[in-house]
Amino acid sequence: MYQSYFGLNEAPFSIAPDPRYLYMSQRHQEALAHLLYGVDGGGGFVLLTGEVGAGKTTVCRCLLEQIPESCDVAYIFNPKLTVAELLSTICAEFAIPYPADNQSIKIYIDCINTYLLDAHARGRHTVLIIDEAQNLDTAVLEQLRLLTNLETNQRKLLQIILLGQPELAVLLQLPELRQLAQRIIARYHLGPLSRQEVAAYVRHRLEVAGTQRQLFSTALMGRLYRLSGGIPRLINVLCDRALLGAYVQNKERVDRSTLSRAAGEVLQKPPRRSLLWPLLAGLLLSILLAAEFYRTPVQTRVVAPPIPKPAAVIPVALEWPQNVQRQQSKALAFAALFRAWGIEPRVGDECPQAEGLGLRCLTARGGLDELRQINHPAVLQLHDSQGQEFYGTLMRLDDKIATMTLGSTSLVVATIALAEQWSGDYTLLWRVPPVTHKKIRPGERGSDVEWLSRQLAQLYGKPAESNNKLVYEGEMLRQVKQFQLVQGLAPDGSVGAQTMMRLSGAADSTAPKLTRQTGGK
Repeated sequence: MYQSYFGLNEAPFSIAPDPRYLYMSQRHQEALAHLLYGVDGGGGFVLLTGEVGAGKTTVCRCLLEQIPESCDVAYIFNPKLTVAELLSTICAEFAIPYPADNQSIKIYIDCINTYLLDAHARGRHTVLIIDEAQNLDTAVLEQLRLLTNLETNQRKLLQIILLGQPELAVLLQLPELRQLAQRIIARYHLGPLSRQEVAAYVRHRLEVAGTQRQLFSTALMGRLYRLSGGIPRLINVLCDRALLGAYVQNKERVDRSTLSRAAGEVLQKPPRRSLLWPLLAGLLLSILLAAEFYRTPVQTRVVAPPIPKPAAVIPVALEWPQNVQRQQSKALAFAALFRAWGIEPRVGDECPQAEGLGLRCLTARGGLDELRQINHPAVLQLHDSQGQEFYGTLMRLDDKIATMTLGSTSLVVATIALAEQWSGDYTLLWRVPPVTHKKIRPGERGSDVEWLSRQLAQLYGKPAESNNKLVYEGEMLRQVKQFQLVQGLAPDGSVGAQTMMRLSGAADSTAPKLTRQTGGK
């Protein structure tokens, strides 16, 4: 009912697992990378767990869009089956013939093994995906393990991906399933979104649905995070009900009272209100920042070397230096940006100077996760505690802290505090690739496609093809779509400015980086 009222093309907060709406947080990128690695990993089991509504199924749908053409995939979404029922379902999904009145488990297994051998001889790769796998009986899991026994000298002939709630990981720790647990070649637990990611998630879904309007104020994101716990499905339900409430009340956007009423309806309990909160807000914020900063990450990541801290205490907020005129903040921020690229800036000459040096300015609006993906320093538009505007240069960005240059001063700030002060507007520099067209489309060939092939080869550590008859299709197209998914872009395979910029930056070892993560996936 509210779509036309808010200028939306479709419902932005549907709970259907539409891959177009998947917000690729750092966790979702890592989950997808684990699944993609597992598909190419030579057989065995891949395990993806996560809380209810964390986005496991949606990530898997994205995986299905990136499955190579040489793969045959079966997807079982209701695994509450006996051994015989599961085997017959596998046969049905892969169109494996078996006797109509068969009740013998051995015959099912013989038929499946014959199919796997034939598929391998034809150069096919067989993948079985089982959703809600925490509902599998131990006997069924053991039978799945036995199915993976068929192998060649190089690889197993059946790849099995298990998706499930955290109970699945507990189930696999049982002594009787230790052999299966030893065959898991990749595993990942998909956790909830952070407070910062919740804001980016909401903005992403609204943009996909067709609007750039800020229908939820930045001030509401902390409350939405607390109400939902960072679970995407709960965020969807709360936002959908809140938009409906704003529509009924003829409001231009969702306010605090509308969100609170939506939470009361969705969660079946009124949101808690504490009279002590105004008195304790500063203390609680300090505690939360300290806990977020010193908490040990659950997932092991390759991160840049520790940043030297200019101050002993990480500031809760950024303030413009009193000894520097605020009117100079923008010019000083761009000067710091150019110096990061090894360029001595000229006064009053920002983007035109960059274009003369093979660089280009990108001015856009987004979130910190988007800047992590682009991975170049950026000028940010900020505001202080009194609401006064100033500019700073983001030089480094880790999970919990960021390094900013304000004037000639370098400061370290918690990312959660930076997000509160940042308007979302940024400008950065990127190196222009040697292409002749603004967009590279599937089916094209020529020098632009050769450049694309070289970038992908460098990114994925594979030899590049040097052939002026090279066509942008097949494996190259699949790799581009995979890259776009991981980068949080629409996986349409069309290489436009955003995809070019990120491909160019990922393979450019001389460009300044916000982070120094490695790996192509």
